[in-house]
Amino acid sequence: MESNECSSISNNNIICSNNNNNGLFPLSMMNTTRYYNDGDIQFRPLEIDDYDKGYSALLCQLTEAKFTKSQYIERYNQMKKELDNYYVVVVEDKSKSKIIGTGTLMVEKKFIRGCALCGHIEDIVVDSTYRGKNLGLKMIEQLKYIGTLVGCYKLILDCDENNVKFYEKCGFVKKQAMMALYLPPQPKL
Repeated sequence: MESNECSSISNNNIICSNNNNNGLFPLSMMNTTRYYNDGDIQFRPLEIDDYDKGYSALLCQLTEAKFTKSQYIERYNQMKKELDNYYVVVVEDKSKSKIIGTGTLMVEKKFIRGCALCGHIEDIVVDSTYRGKNLGLKMIEQLKYIGTLVGCYKLILDCDENNVKFYEKCGFVKKQAMMALYLPPQPKL
């Protein structure tokens, strides 16, 4: 970490205020950049080199998520061009240069509620060897902060029934039912 990167230290958290040009979105949009475990654990925006730090392998702990480095770079660049739509936060174990957690906030532009914004939280996962350390809760707090900052009127997510209690602890309430229809793969246009 560069010394000019951080502006103050409070309650063992280092608060950084500069914009991270290497990230998917500006670092200044996060509540704080937090370092835990004597600086080894860092929350920050997804970066283009995170594929090499195990990002795909981490997502495979959530669902089928195999993709090549070139596919990752192509999708990363697509998301970066839509700065006001995609906010992917990662947790890195700096001592191992390993991505150990991630979560995504996607912002939907709606016509209802006066052309409001709705945030969709997706792809929340913490590496199985790091669970139980409140990293998931801290991830949700980061995404809630970003959602508030960009002006979302609500944040929604779909989860497995086994995860309902976790999300209730994060301030979410169980509401309605989620439906899914998986479509067959189509050739790319």
